[in-house]
Amino acid sequence: MSRLFIVPTPIGNLGDITLRSIEVLKSVDLILAEDTRTSSKLLKHYDIDSPVESFHMHNEHKKLESIINKLRNDTQIALISDAGTPGISDPGFLLVRECIKNEVELECLPGPTAFIPALVSSGLPSDRFSFEGFLPVKKGRTKRLKELSADTKTMVFYESPHRILKTLNDFSNYFHVESQISVSRELTKLYEETFRGTIKESIEYFQKKKPKGEFVIILSPN
Repeated sequence: MSRLFIVPTPIGNLGDITLRSIEVLKSVDLILAEDTRTSSKLLKHYDIDSPVESFHMHNEHKKLESIINKLRNDTQIALISDAGTPGISDPGFLLVRECIKNEVELECLPGPTAFIPALVSSGLPSDRFSFEGFLPVKKGRTKRLKELSADTKTMVFYESPHRILKTLNDFSNYFHVESQISVSRELTKLYEETFRGTIKESIEYFQKKKPKGEFVIILSPN
C-alpha cells in the first residue's frame, strides 16, 4: 500500500534518530531528501541503501505531480530534511497538502526538532508559546516585529549566523532591552552553547564572539 512517511532526522548528533525512523527509511521504495549530500552521511551511518532523490524549496513545485503519481501506484516514500522534522521551516507542507488532497495515506513520525530542546532549556515559560521560525528578511519584517511586540506568549525564532546580530538589534528596538532572551546554537553538536540573559546583554555577547552555527532564539514577551 502506498504511503508518505514524514521522517524527522537528527539536528546534529546522529544518535538522536529513532529506531522506527531507521526501519522506515530502510523499507521505503524512495527517500526524498532536501540535500542528498547532507543526508548521505546519515544514511551511510545506518546502512540505509534505499534510493534517494532531491526534494527542496527550489524544485518541490516541479516534482509534486510526479511524486503524487508514484504514491498513487503503490510506492512507499519517506520525506526527510537536512535536519529535524520536515515541514518545520523546511520543505514538506506542499507535499503533505497534495497527499491529503489526493487521498494518499501519510504518516508523520515523532522525532527531533530544534526548537523544543531550546525552549525547554531556556528557563522561560513554555506553557504557552508561538513558533515564528525565520523573520522576513526585508519585506514585512517591520510589520511582523510590531505585531510580535504586543504578543503575550514566549516566542521562538530560527536565525542564521550572518543575521543573528541584526535580529537581536531589531528586538532591542521593538522589545524592552531588559526582556529575557535565550539564544542556543549548534544544538546536540560538539560546540553546543546557550546564552541566557537580556536582549542588551545578548547583543554585547555576540558582538564580542563571532556567531557560528544555526541559532534558536527564545524571547520572553514585552
